[in-house]
Amino acid sequence: MATHSLLTRNNLLALVRGSVGSTAFRHAYAIKHKKTVDLLRGGRLSCAFFVSTILSAFRLIDTQHLTVDGTVRDLEQQGWQDTDTPEPGTILIWEATRDHVADEPHRHIGFYLGNHRAISNSSKKRTPSIHHWTFGKKGAHPKRRIERMLRHPSL
Repeated sequence: MATHSLLTRNNLLALVRGSVGSTAFRHAYAIKHKKTVDLLRGGRLSCAFFVSTILSAFRLIDTQHLTVDGTVRDLEQQGWQDTDTPEPGTILIWEATRDHVADEPHRHIGFYLGNHRAISNSSKKRTPSIHHWTFGKKGAHPKRRIERMLRHPSL
């Protein structure tokens, strides 16, 4: 039987691209005040869960997370490094903005795909979606500023 060397980057990107439209990242339940609650609000707050679930499946971080801050701490602990030059598989972290979902500013996280395209969880569609890496332009400026880009040395 032949042995094969799995290509982590290729497989990770295939899983990321294949997740478009998936409802698998919509829910994470907990008990709060003796009631079961969906912490991800039906997929509206699922960006960190989407990214961390895929990265943990490839053992590029330790565990799944429900917040961008928790995911970033894990990325840093696992040797992800800041970069100014994104490549497919680079993690993008967008600045905090206030939106209709949480009524409080929050950061956003996703994967860079190449050619100024990214994939992250869409709070409107409640599934991972492909979009411009800055969500387009607002005049001459990006709609959402990328505050940080992280790349793993093995990718």
